[in-house]
Amino acid sequence: MDNTTYVALSLARAMQHDLSVTANNIANANTAGFKAERVMFSSYLFKDEGQDVGEGTNFVVDQGSYLDETQGALTQTSNPLDIAIKGKAFLSYNTPEGVKAFGRDGQLALDRQGYLVTLSGSRVLDEGGGEIAIPPGAGKILISPDGTIASEEVGVLGRIGMFDVPDVQSYIRLGNSMIMPPEGRASLATPAESSELLQGSLELSNVAPISEVTRLMMIQKAYDRATKLMTTEDDLRRDMLRRMGTASV
Repeated sequence: MDNTTYVALSLARAMQHDLSVTANNIANANTAGFKAERVMFSSYLFKDEGQDVGEGTNFVVDQGSYLDETQGALTQTSNPLDIAIKGKAFLSYNTPEGVKAFGRDGQLALDRQGYLVTLSGSRVLDEGGGEIAIPPGAGKILISPDGTIASEEVGVLGRIGMFDVPDVQSYIRLGNSMIMPPEGRASLATPAESSELLQGSLELSNVAPISEVTRLMMIQKAYDRATKLMTTEDDLRRDMLRRMGTASV
């Protein structure tokens, strides 16, 4: 393959990754607390060598992706167990698989044992990493901005943990709006000081569906151009070989 084919191939592979990420963003447009993923690309200049030295050839390089930490819109639900974070902090959870994860999904409920959980079954943790249980007959639940959970009948029941995650861009997505540290790396999360909880509200996904659909169409067109360029280059090569074969007869 010559440089034309390699350039087209690098673009096609980059667009394939971007297409997968954008499709996942669209699929989670209605997921509470979901943070969109963004893809990063760069250009690599391959310098020409030999007698025919020109400006070189630029290839598309996939630099990976990052978490868009933009605050999602807040909406009131009037459900006393729903919470939304105002600020950049994350909640912490124990997943059903026993993994400690972080996220901003505040659509909560109580499981059969009385533990505070997400709709996917992950238990919400307090600042010390303990699971939070609400005893039977606790009555009306009140959640203060600092995360303290109390009821008129029982009093203080615990405190929902809010954490700053300084190395969040290195975290791995788990699904259900959750992320976890890379394998073998301890989390550097610390209790948050500048964020607060809003009871009876949810943070919506920060995905803008119209923008994502538009982006999806642009990616598809770019991918089609790349594949067409490879096909055209292959057709030209076949035609050249055919003409050379005809001329030598």
